[in-house]
Amino acid sequence: MGSLGDWPEPVVCVQSLSESGELVIPGQYIKPQSERPSFCLKEMNIPVIDMTGLITSREETMKQISEACREWGFFQLVNHGVGIELVDRVREIWREFFHEPMEVKQKYANTPKTYEGYGSRLGVEKGAILDWSDYYYLNYLPLYHTKWPAHPPSLREVMEEYTNEILRLGAVLLKVFSINLRLKEDALQNAFGGKEVGACLRANFYPKCPQPDLTMGLSSHSDPGGMTFLLPDEQVFGLQIRKDNQWVAIRPARHAIVVNIGDQLQVLSNSIYKSVEHRVVANPDKERLSLAYFYNPKNDILIQPTSELITLTTPALYPPMTFEEYRRFIRTKGPRGKFQVESLKSQR
Repeated sequence: MGSLGDWPEPVVCVQSLSESGELVIPGQYIKPQSERPSFCLKEMNIPVIDMTGLITSREETMKQISEACREWGFFQLVNHGVGIELVDRVREIWREFFHEPMEVKQKYANTPKTYEGYGSRLGVEKGAILDWSDYYYLNYLPLYHTKWPAHPPSLREVMEEYTNEILRLGAVLLKVFSINLRLKEDALQNAFGGKEVGACLRANFYPKCPQPDLTMGLSSHSDPGGMTFLLPDEQVFGLQIRKDNQWVAIRPARHAIVVNIGDQLQVLSNSIYKSVEHRVVANPDKERLSLAYFYNPKNDILIQPTSELITLTTPALYPPMTFEEYRRFIRTKGPRGKFQVESLKSQR
């Protein structure tokens, strides 16, 4: 296995494979039978939460959010206060980026050290089976030299406006989660580092795939961070979540933002709230774009079950660990379902 400073093999952009016209995908993208997509999906959808209810019917909306966090780990936010024009522009501008010439995008090629920039793989294990997708990973907080693409020219301005909206939503939801867990309303925000939270974006591009039944756009995983705000592709579906040991296809509501619980909130809540496995299937006819914004704890802050939630009958399930230590797993091994967070329980 390579170090976190190098990719173990030359990185091939999936978009270039898709545009080559080949009808057979390379062997390193063919998943084992057990990891290939299943099309016998459960017919249901994740909860839809109207955020105006926090003002007009607060108790009922708080209850809906609590149930969504406990039973699903995923929900859709509508009337979230992020302007419709901004939501559309964010998607549009990243689609423009991914359709820039390859030599433009390659200027921002990333490494496993920070993952920031343009890339096509997660994990540094040599010979790993890869996913059918490209991405751009953008660190925003903590503030340092962010690797902004120069094209499209307005991308940074648009993303800074959108980031401020995500930070607002993150703070609102952490307060709601804290109250629902019967903690002080600032408990989870403080556990994340107060105002020194982490924020980063992964813009996902899923090119057309000639053999979508053999591969995955993104393999099954739970998100290692705090919580994720996803702008899904409203025209091309592909996101699936695991519910009751079956895969459920997500049908996004118009201009909704999909929220999911990450592993760090599972740890802080001592498994009252649970992160959920999810994956993305490839599409034979259409490309797909989604934008995952990760609202994370500060890198070096110690994350452990909140003391107020620990009792004789509900002991701490997880050992203390910084977020920086925790996310090294997925950056090294790539997506592996919920293996990491569940394996921590055996250390107690």
